[in-house]
Amino acid sequence: MKIIIQHSSMTPIYEQLVEQIKRAIIEGELQENDVLPSVRALAKELKISALTVKKAYDALDQEGMIATVHGKGSFVCGVNPSLKREEQLKAIQDEFEGVVRKARLVGMSDKELMELLELILEGL
Repeated sequence: MKIIIQHSSMTPIYEQLVEQIKRAIIEGELQENDVLPSVRALAKELKISALTVKKAYDALDQEGMIATVHGKGSFVCGVNPSLKREEQLKAIQDEFEGVVRKARLVGMSDKELMELLELILEGL
């Protein structure tokens, strides 16, 4: 699992960790029962605070993406297929929202945007 921290990002580091680990689980890079690096090991590898990694692991634990067993480590939980689909749909929605914002910034009307989408769909 490769994690890239963008220190210049406005997104807090722990949220970057949560999103990247969650994506790795949903995309199948991390499988059920895989062991995650220890809090200290991941903090050392990424050169960040262990508290930041712990906060990310706690958030993933609360979401049911991982389970932490005291003294044993953190393990990937099974991913519900509907959750996987929901995450994929959310990512697509976020991308669409970004495109719509860009289109409005350059003055495209909703009608022009819809026509462009229809052209793209016809070409695929």
